[in-house]
Amino acid sequence: MESTGYTTLTRQLGLQREMQVVANNIANSSTTGFRAEGVIFSEYVKALEGAPSLSMGQGNVNRTSFEQGGLTQTNGTFDFAIEGDGYFVVQTPMGERLTRAGVFIPSAEGQLVTPDGFPVLDAGRVPLFVPAGEGTLAVSSDGTLSMNGAPLGQMAIVQPIEPLKMVREDGVMFRADEGDEPSETARVIQGFVESSNVNPLLEVSRMIEVQRAYEMGQSFLKTEDERIRAAVKTLTVSN
Repeated sequence: MESTGYTTLTRQLGLQREMQVVANNIANSSTTGFRAEGVIFSEYVKALEGAPSLSMGQGNVNRTSFEQGGLTQTNGTFDFAIEGDGYFVVQTPMGERLTRAGVFIPSAEGQLVTPDGFPVLDAGRVPLFVPAGEGTLAVSSDGTLSMNGAPLGQMAIVQPIEPLKMVREDGVMFRADEGDEPSETARVIQGFVESSNVNPLLEVSRMIEVQRAYEMGQSFLKTEDERIRAAVKTLTVSN
């Protein structure tokens, strides 16, 4: 295969990756706390001595959108949304993870947990406990939980030190290997959840663009293959 074929093939692989990302965004357009993804294309240029340089593009970096999603009122006692920059902290079997999905429930042991059973951590990074049936749960804007006016603990609301280096796990969970710090601007709201920040119309439009670009690349590869076959056939006949 000539360099033109390799160049087109790397482009096709990048477009295929972008199509997968767009499809995942659309599938999660109704997922609470979901953050839309995009693909960043990198260009690799190789300078060849005495010949034109070779350039190839590759879609190899995922980009997460940190735009605020819409807030939906649920009136749920254990539903929380963060307004501004910040994340809840939950304890998973793999370690601490950050999330914007604030749909929590009380466990049988009295812990505040996610629907998957992961404990929600307080500012001291220990699980929060919510006494069952002992009154009305309330939360202040800084994440402090109280029952009948008596404080129970403060939810950890943090901001990653390096947001662009966070690793997405399980859709709405993020791993912050660079560490995190308390958020100074976030505000917690009870009885609301944050919707996905995916714009379905833009994603569908992007999907159509990617599909057309992929089909164009396939057409080029087919034409290039026919050209090479014709050249080989001509050389064979002439010999």
